[in-house]
Amino acid sequence: MKVTVENADKVYDFYTDHQQPRIKATFAYFALAAKFRPRVSFDDTARSEIKQLVDEQVRLIICINHLSSKDQYIAAATVARSPIRRLIGRIRVLAKNDLFDDPKQKANLDMMGCIPVFRARDNHPETAAAASRRMIAVCVERGVRGDSIAIFPEGTRNDVDPSTLLPIASGVGQIAVGIAAQARVAILPMAIAYRDGTRVGADVVLGRPREVSAGETVADVTDALRGHLQHAVDLAWARSPR
Repeated sequence: MKVTVENADKVYDFYTDHQQPRIKATFAYFALAAKFRPRVSFDDTARSEIKQLVDEQVRLIICINHLSSKDQYIAAATVARSPIRRLIGRIRVLAKNDLFDDPKQKANLDMMGCIPVFRARDNHPETAAAASRRMIAVCVERGVRGDSIAIFPEGTRNDVDPSTLLPIASGVGQIAVGIAAQARVAILPMAIAYRDGTRVGADVVLGRPREVSAGETVADVTDALRGHLQHAVDLAWARSPR
């Protein structure tokens, strides 16, 4: 099956029910942790709050700032070095569709639980918008079933000022609101800061999670997320030696 926007319905039919191999995924996450060695820290009481949410089987939407093509590896390594590790095998990661073009890479992405995203900038806007609605519906369904979601809510790499977030796309709010209508879900900020241009030994801060209440609007969620994620980014930069 080719991952193309013209084939989006079949693509999302597949990812609605796809199950990653948990043992292989766990090995991959820990291998990335050994390779990239992020320095993981927490904001205030975030570690215990994350652990409690995981214990209570609350779905997490892990929101990561986007600085580099290596961010997804750093994020996976961070998961392996945090209480979120217990969710490995039940985390869906949103990734742009062209990463699925190579069959070998697609197999690795499927193993890691990735779901393709067709961005308007890379595809016909109307076709991409229809695919985006279907992708959000798939994420909501997966979340209601018990999966967590990892997303880069800025929607593109920040090449302007890595210490200041770009605008937050509405998709993360739509996913959170959709899940919250049927199940408990919380937004979890994950902030990455790279030291001296290196992609090894990045400083990562996990912020305090914020549970989303049923009845909140998409704007409520995205506005709150921006503040929480920016705070985590500020901490990551403050803790990253220059």
